[in-house]
Amino acid sequence: MNITTDDMHYLNLLSQSFPTVADAAKEIINLEAIMNLPKGTEHFLADIHGENEAFEHVLKNASGNIKRKVGEIFGNSIRESEKKELCTLIYYPEQKLELVKAVDDDIDDWYHITIHQLVRVCREVSSKYTRSKVRKALPEEFSYIIEELLHERTDDQDKAAYVAVIVDTIISTGRADDFICALCNVIQRLAIDQLHILGDIYDRGPGAHIIMDVMRRHQSWDIQWGNHDMLWMGACAGNDACICNVLRLSLRYANLATLEDGYGINLLPLATFALETYGNDPCTEFVPRLLKDTKLDEKTLLLTAKMHKAISVIQFKEEARIFHRRPEWMMEDRCLLEAVDTATQTCVIGGVAYQMKSCNFPTGLTDLTPEETELMQKLHHSFRVSEKLRKHIRTILSHGCMYNICNQNLLFHASVPLNDDGSLKDVEILGQHYQGKALMTYIGQLVRAAFENDTEQELKAYAKDYFLYLWCGKDSPLFDKSKMATFERYFLSDKDTYKEEKGAYFRLRDNAEVCDRILDAFGVSGKNRHIINGHVPVHASKGENPIKAGGRLMVIDGGFSEAYHSETGIAGYTLVYHSRGFELVQHEPFTSTKDAIIRGTDIKSTTQIVEMSAHRMLVADTDKGRELREQVADLRQLLHAYRHGIIKEKRG
Repeated sequence: MNITTDDMHYLNLLSQSFPTVADAAKEIINLEAIMNLPKGTEHFLADIHGENEAFEHVLKNASGNIKRKVGEIFGNSIRESEKKELCTLIYYPEQKLELVKAVDDDIDDWYHITIHQLVRVCREVSSKYTRSKVRKALPEEFSYIIEELLHERTDDQDKAAYVAVIVDTIISTGRADDFICALCNVIQRLAIDQLHILGDIYDRGPGAHIIMDVMRRHQSWDIQWGNHDMLWMGACAGNDACICNVLRLSLRYANLATLEDGYGINLLPLATFALETYGNDPCTEFVPRLLKDTKLDEKTLLLTAKMHKAISVIQFKEEARIFHRRPEWMMEDRCLLEAVDTATQTCVIGGVAYQMKSCNFPTGLTDLTPEETELMQKLHHSFRVSEKLRKHIRTILSHGCMYNICNQNLLFHASVPLNDDGSLKDVEILGQHYQGKALMTYIGQLVRAAFENDTEQELKAYAKDYFLYLWCGKDSPLFDKSKMATFERYFLSDKDTYKEEKGAYFRLRDNAEVCDRILDAFGVSGKNRHIINGHVPVHASKGENPIKAGGRLMVIDGGFSEAYHSETGIAGYTLVYHSRGFELVQHEPFTSTKDAIIRGTDIKSTTQIVEMSAHRMLVADTDKGRELREQVADLRQLLHAYRHGIIKEKRG
């Protein structure tokens, strides 16, 4: 075995961690053993759109996996109602315990039965992990006790009394509630090994900020940025057009919880301005789209519509500023407010005059008025000083990127820009041309540049503007349409103007050859490689199949957001990738957390087998396995160096 000078430098560093032959050999044994464990379970979710209750429930029940395991473990030994109660306890332990204690006359007996049941479930979900990994998932105060219970069985006569006394003592010392909660949380944590979010945590639903709080506590996850996430990132970076879009979308659905309760954005200046400026305007086109649980009185509804129109008009002006500042984007034709003729009440697009639904623009059609300027300064300040928003966006930056490659799967939110023939499209940014992987990588760098203090000012200014292009630019991988017809939908009568022509990716993504070309370009190899993305809701109610291109591509936007339920006919997908293969879990709408706790209602889910492996996949078959093999090779080289006296062992 030849050892080069570079090898020696690395091996000397490695020897600091493994100072003896025994240490190196022990680690090789450990890594080889880990590679022969079953592959951990990955969950893929997309387009959550602020639906925090449904999202949290899917995490708690591991997309129905915990319910399935409870069924397998207990079979016919307990009633279905008891299985249901046990599952609810696992999902919502604190709340369920309060309900049980209020009605159960023999709580100690319930504690005994329940703790043993939970230990069996925990033993099952932890079976594919090393003891070391399980230990790290355990709460410190109960770590030793849970370990003992997981690795001792009551059918072992020599240990039966030992196990029984542990449980008795947990109850007699008044620690049963805390122990049960800890055990339930461990089960939830171990049921999902890795969580992939394929974009769009934000907008529409009421709890994006709550989802972000959950993700900050989650043990292992990544996100591929979506167009709605990018809008909030741009707002946080100080892009005023993005701030306007964020406000407009929140007002469109009368959903101000994330803005006001989550991030402390002060909307009083906007409300005051809207009443003063549009007091006599019915703002009919701007009446918010109310979701089923949203109830507004007539006065609040009218105020919301006025605020909606006020920020929309300012948005079109702010966007026009950027489009004129960046003519290379070729988006100046989207400055449609400037194309309005108030005398004829028309808007000229492509030489054609289209009739306006309404034509009341008291603040003009081009520059911001002094009052609009003052309002934007206040809103800008409110977004920039929100510490919680900055914290959440930093989390998205640290866990996210434009794309990810994991275990032969290429993950991204929306698209890879293509030409009509299916080849990768050249996209120009700052005079340079990028395509495919290079395009996604550079955009990721540009996004981060907007937040870094040492970024050169001219680049930082461009990066800040570029958030708007990522939101609505023709060649943006997060949009990839001919235009965003926001103005047309609000103001024009002719519905033909609403059409947004999708880019070539969306027209060609059912073509296996095109998908293979994309996978090749990103360097994704292997027999069972896939593209996984979201962004465009799958119309399951109309028979659309989320599995495309002969299984090479999976679209997992099933309409998590309530706003899409009527359109998709379902309430989202989870793609589950376990040691046996891929399963697509289709969810029905979630009622509420309250119903789940009191009535034991669960999300009704149906599972579609997408792809099963001929053999059970092991850690050795994954990206992690490749890393471990490289580590083993390095350690064997270190062993060789020790045994041949090239490096001396460091004893004592």
